[in-house]
Amino acid sequence: MQTHASHRIRVLCSRISEHLEQPVTVQGWVHGIRNLGQLAFVNVRDRSGIVQCVFEGELAETQLTLESVVSVTGVAVEAPKAPGGVEVRASAVDCISAAAAPLPFEINKKTIGARLDTMLDHRVLSLRHPQVHATFRIQAALAGAFRDYLSARGFTQIFTPKIVASGTEGGSNLFPVDYFGRPAYLAQSPQFYKQMMVGAGYERVFEIAPVYRAEEHNTSRHLNEYVSLDVEMGFIRSEEELMDLEQEMLRYMLEKAAAECEAEFALLGVEVPVPHDIPRIPVAEAQSILLRKYGKTSPKGDLDPEGERLICRYASEQNRPAFVFITRYPREIRPMYAKPAPEDATLTASFDLIFNGLEITTGGQRIHDYSELTASMRGRGLNPEHFSSYLDLFRYGMPSHGGFAIGLERLTSRLLGQPNVREASAFPRDRTRLTP
Repeated sequence: MQTHASHRIRVLCSRISEHLEQPVTVQGWVHGIRNLGQLAFVNVRDRSGIVQCVFEGELAETQLTLESVVSVTGVAVEAPKAPGGVEVRASAVDCISAAAAPLPFEINKKTIGARLDTMLDHRVLSLRHPQVHATFRIQAALAGAFRDYLSARGFTQIFTPKIVASGTEGGSNLFPVDYFGRPAYLAQSPQFYKQMMVGAGYERVFEIAPVYRAEEHNTSRHLNEYVSLDVEMGFIRSEEELMDLEQEMLRYMLEKAAAECEAEFALLGVEVPVPHDIPRIPVAEAQSILLRKYGKTSPKGDLDPEGERLICRYASEQNRPAFVFITRYPREIRPMYAKPAPEDATLTASFDLIFNGLEITTGGQRIHDYSELTASMRGRGLNPEHFSSYLDLFRYGMPSHGGFAIGLERLTSRLLGQPNVREASAFPRDRTRLTP
């Protein structure tokens, strides 16, 4: 039997304790049902948490299914055995929308007992699980802290095109788009545009936006669409300033997220690391460490996934958080705009940041001289004429500059110890997944 709730102000489940002995209305999803005949306990979940509602008499006969959306009116009372020590003694219930039964998987358990692919096939349902829900509350806090930190330091948020005429980094990992009969592509990166905005006089800019990589990878590390936290800064002396900036910014982001999402981190059992004095290791030295300490050989001028995991283990053994900057990558594996290192032109003033065994950042100082940049393009087999709108920037005066980009999903998944980056994407796009 269902009765319609009277019109009352909705109270969030987490705020019920502030309304003891008062009439309240809670609205949310049915998270759990225990029916004892003339008495039923129905847990209702909203964005803030879960509250127990007690149905007696005729209300106990109300037919509800898990995940149905309901509105329950009653009186909030103390109940030491209930979640949070408070429950709602219901006087009316309205089923706003009944959920089909059975569900593809149970989401009222501590964890979802289903494969990741099944969870992603029914993503809206899996997103309701408290642990999954916590992931994206934390991710939102990280993105908000990124914006706050940079805005407070004179950076301007920008919004750049995601349909472009050519690739930022060359290569073939581009998604083609038919642009009114002309070839175009989804942007690999806002790199050219954030440099343009630095040169346009804004000097310090950032963007939070999706980027697209048409890579054939099908691993736990890769997405074909992900959110990039991009930073670009003018008038720098070296890439060291960029690493200083990122270290302090990450410390702020993590501390702020820990404060805003204390309950979410507790639910996930995650202790938030706070980076201080992140080690900065040239890639050649990192390779030597891996060979000497772990017998690990590395690809030329780079670290492979196993190398990234091991160098973080090495850093942790040095009593540091598992953050490591890897620097001085060879020019041959960096983009054409990467500035050569001052002491060795075969290397670059660039870096990656490895966090808990996975690269989450690529950055460095850029070439700001027109002649040097066009020569670098030709050296890569690129025709400068194909980059004329980008190169115009350097004809008219460009400061020394550089920047970096953080993959938001990778940062989130590493922070939370998730084995697959798809868990940190609300609606992931990979080689096979285009829905939901």
